[in-house]
Amino acid sequence: MNSTPAVTSSGDTPLLSVADSLNDPRYYLVNFDNVLTWVSERYDDLLDEDERDFIARFQALPVPSRALLVRMVMRKGELFRIDRLAYDEIGETRAALAPLVEHALVDARPDLTLDQLFELFTRDELVGMFRDHLPRPRDRKALLKEALTPVFDQALTFDGWHSLTGQPLTSEVVRLTVMAVCERLRLMFFGNLRQQFSEFVLADQGIYRFEVVPFTPESRAFQRREDIERYWQIHDCRERFDAGHDMDEVLAALPVRLEDSLWLEARRGRVIYAIARHCERQGELARAAGLYAQSGHGEARIRHIRVLEQLAEHDQALALCIAAQQAPTSEAERQQAARIQPRLHRTLGLEKPPSEAETSARRCDLILPRSGCVERAVRGHLASPEAPVFYVENTLINALFGLLCWEAIFAPLPGAFFHPFQSGPADLMRPEFYPQREQHFMRCLARLEEGSWREIIVQRYREKQGIQSPFVHWGALDDQLLALSLQCLPPAHLRCWFERLLTDIRANRAGMPDLIRFYPHAPEGTLRYEMIEVKGPGDRLQDNQKRWIAFCGRHDMPVTVCHVRWGDDEGMT
Repeated sequence: MNSTPAVTSSGDTPLLSVADSLNDPRYYLVNFDNVLTWVSERYDDLLDEDERDFIARFQALPVPSRALLVRMVMRKGELFRIDRLAYDEIGETRAALAPLVEHALVDARPDLTLDQLFELFTRDELVGMFRDHLPRPRDRKALLKEALTPVFDQALTFDGWHSLTGQPLTSEVVRLTVMAVCERLRLMFFGNLRQQFSEFVLADQGIYRFEVVPFTPESRAFQRREDIERYWQIHDCRERFDAGHDMDEVLAALPVRLEDSLWLEARRGRVIYAIARHCERQGELARAAGLYAQSGHGEARIRHIRVLEQLAEHDQALALCIAAQQAPTSEAERQQAARIQPRLHRTLGLEKPPSEAETSARRCDLILPRSGCVERAVRGHLASPEAPVFYVENTLINALFGLLCWEAIFAPLPGAFFHPFQSGPADLMRPEFYPQREQHFMRCLARLEEGSWREIIVQRYREKQGIQSPFVHWGALDDQLLALSLQCLPPAHLRCWFERLLTDIRANRAGMPDLIRFYPHAPEGTLRYEMIEVKGPGDRLQDNQKRWIAFCGRHDMPVTVCHVRWGDDEGMT
């Protein structure tokens, strides 16, 4: 079977091969085999008996049977109609199924509920099956199920449904019995359940390219079997909550607070936060308050304060509000707490708290011909050959940071990179991201003072073109924009922006102004750029935009807020 390297970004020896999806009809089987090999080698000490047994049974199967099982694994659900498991490269479906049934990887006689029948079969097929039990066979599918539910309330096998209805099903149905094991193996390979096996195909076809990072035993996603089980437990709880299961049962199934794993505790906190939000929306405020207090989610404390206000627990709300400003989890939390505190002071009859003076940007008002894109209209109005304007919202500063600090972002630290399909480190959004790499980032940022930063950025721009990055959106950066940025943006300002990014990557890589205008011919020693936030009719500054503008104001960075009105709204022709 032909294969090509999955990762080819820097010429290193490929760490994993993927099948040629355009020329190998069983590419998916080659890729699945690679996953099993990778997991077997890297997680040999953590695999449980079920996982080892599955890998052994799978590898002993004939090739057509292995291919059919992988096809099923990559489809949705566990139940499959045999007549819809036809693949040219596999051959006769029943022949391929027989070893899967023999090895108990597939159940040939699964119990099927009425709901499952309605998911697997078409309306016309169902009318044929239940023709003697439908008073109004012309009804829509949902109404047909509603009519049959009181009568057929038990799960039956294929033969059982045949006997009960007097009509055969139009296709036999089989159930994949090893989906949970395969999902755990996927979790160990990717370190999450967000990524699918399709990553192999995207890499093979060159749609996605990834940085090559060396792997060590310490760089595995999981170091203990217990962490795999706890991840799965938290994931299952979220799935059950989203499916509408009883909240008390979901909460009881969650693991206790995970003091020894920050990232798993963060996942647990997100589940608790989601349940708390649901309780708040349902008016169960006391319960919501208790859950917010247990969640480490970044927005939990502010929501807790708001719920306490509604419960008239103003003293407790104020104490939390003050704590949020003295030791905020983010700038956003501090900003929101500062907005709430005056209201709490009024309610409690306290003196108004001191407020920080807001830094305001220069204001520009424009009346322009109506356009479908207000940013494009402003750019066209302001741009000139001497002062070109670019649309760069949340892309330019991030890209310059990503290019200058490439080696720090992709440093092969434990727990950061554990498979070849990562666009960035797994801990990018965790509190420990910067502290663990502080020395790496300090060396990168020092180039802004040393004078080598322009050459480094250009070199990375050429070498890494098209490789996935959490900061560089390649489609938004071209040679002209890069050259003007390097010419006109002061390194001191770049350092301020980059350091702010590192304080809270999730929040601070958004909210940046829409446009940037360069003045490449301005005298040395003067500011040669201006950032412009565009606001169309009725639009207002968002909180994250206000924080960026205030930050720029504190560091004497030129920002203008441009308010636009349409000419036809002003009675102009």
